[in-house]
Amino acid sequence: MKFNKEKNLPELYPFTPKTFNVAGVKRSYLDEGEGPVIVMLHGNPTWSFYYRNLVTLLSGKYRIIVPDHLGCGMSDKPQYYIYRLRNHIDNVERLLKKLKIDKYSLVVHDWGGAIGMGLALRTPERVESLVVMNTAAFLSNRIPWRINICRTPIIGDILVRGLNVFARGAIHMAVKKRMPRKVAKGYLAPYNSWANRIATLRFVQDIPLSEKDESWNLLKEIEQGLVKFRHTPMLILWGGKDFCFTTQFYDRWREEFPQAECILFTDAGHYVLEDAFDQIAPRISDFFNNNLSNQLSDG
Repeated sequence: MKFNKEKNLPELYPFTPKTFNVAGVKRSYLDEGEGPVIVMLHGNPTWSFYYRNLVTLLSGKYRIIVPDHLGCGMSDKPQYYIYRLRNHIDNVERLLKKLKIDKYSLVVHDWGGAIGMGLALRTPERVESLVVMNTAAFLSNRIPWRINICRTPIIGDILVRGLNVFARGAIHMAVKKRMPRKVAKGYLAPYNSWANRIATLRFVQDIPLSEKDESWNLLKEIEQGLVKFRHTPMLILWGGKDFCFTTQFYDRWREEFPQAECILFTDAGHYVLEDAFDQIAPRISDFFNNNLSNQLSDG
């Protein structure tokens, strides 16, 4: 069953996604506004819907590109695709190449951190600034039991694909403020069947917790390369009530990037853009205005 955006989300998601195809598989992405490019990368179990308010806020001055990772949002959800960190990085790289993007800033959340920093390390000179929210791009064996159980063979399939507990649980556990019903429906809409929840499960299974996990070595390379961005303008926005990416992860980012501007929203959860958007909006606007002002002037 496919998700009909026009029927379900015209008010909250007033965008017309674009698509590009690789080997007959459709990737969906937003491309809104003109100006310096900002690429926003979501995690699991979200999609470009997570950034809807940021797109509206920033697209008057900037060109905002927000892909739905393969298996997520309005992108196709092939059942036998290898959903691995490296492949997600490859897909974003292909998109930017198709769009002929030479310079860009990154906004990352959740899995978007590893994907985005993995992408950035392939061509560090192209990255102009970074915004980091409740994510990791370094090794850790910390994982909440409620996520770890979803990695268990058979049980994980039943919980994530059959009962949709991962996406459904997130609309309650990833926020500290009660999520409006229509917003919750927006998050859940693309994941409306066993088949459409394939990537939700594969992302969980791909979390690298030890050397035996396939994405461990790649994430280790990403971690070792983070030093290359010590002089890149960075804004770290963090929900302090995140049950998954706790403040220990926040402290690690601050340690890795002492030059970063860091803001902890003590009453916000993992979906920090849902809990604290009104506080975040002026901060992120100022950050990009300050760091991309030369391009805006040249334009």
